[in-house]
Amino acid sequence: MANIHPLATVHPKAKLGENVEVGPYAYIEEHVEIGDGTRILPHATIFNYVKMGKNCTVFPGAVIGAIPQDLKFDGEVTYVEIGDNVNIRECATINRGTKASGRGVTKIGNNVLLMSYTHVAHDCTVGNNCILVSYVGIAGETDVDDWATIGGSSVAHQFSRIGKHAFIGGGCKINKDVPPYILCGRDPLSYAGVNIVGLRRRGFSSDQIRNIKDMYDIIYSSGNNFSDALAKIESGFPESEERDTIIQFIRGSKRGIIRGADTLTKGSID
Repeated sequence: MANIHPLATVHPKAKLGENVEVGPYAYIEEHVEIGDGTRILPHATIFNYVKMGKNCTVFPGAVIGAIPQDLKFDGEVTYVEIGDNVNIRECATINRGTKASGRGVTKIGNNVLLMSYTHVAHDCTVGNNCILVSYVGIAGETDVDDWATIGGSSVAHQFSRIGKHAFIGGGCKINKDVPPYILCGRDPLSYAGVNIVGLRRRGFSSDQIRNIKDMYDIIYSSGNNFSDALAKIESGFPESEERDTIIQFIRGSKRGIIRGADTLTKGSID
């Protein structure tokens, strides 16, 4: 049974799971589903067509499911889908999708942290275990793959893609795709080495990390164009999840990937 504060406004047809808590002055509309154990704190707002998983926390001032800030939106039914164990901090916003995009849904994965004042626009996809630090804004149809971290006050251009395990520094302008496993920063946004610390924390071996670094040395430091670099990686490294993820990401990029900087950040692997 849900625990709803008497000063909260919850539509009687909203579907609340077991042990859901709704604080005072929270607002929940009719077409909303909230999973077991989720907490909606005071002054949080959840509009129609939102489905949220288990054990999430929505902090004061957060707004989920507002209509998209997209002139193509014409009042159609679109959605927000949020996984389990998601923390949505103060004044964060997540907009619904737009059918004109071909998606019609904004998705947040499991174990995601959206810090205060972050904005997830229409039709974005944020994968599992991602962190968006305070004041990050990702524009419509941006895809953030699993385990990516975006530093505070960074902004992503519409249609951008950020690869898995990537780490983007604070205050960056993301207008190209960011390949997986890397660090990047500066203006313009540039490759700054492999995310060695993050990969170690997630159980990658020294050999795996070394191979990733060697592949990115070919991409960014060998003087090859990207097509030739990928061909060398494909022929010179055995099949692995890391190799295939890098190749598929870069070949599938529609906006092009970020470039290398004049001075690359080096790091010890051992």
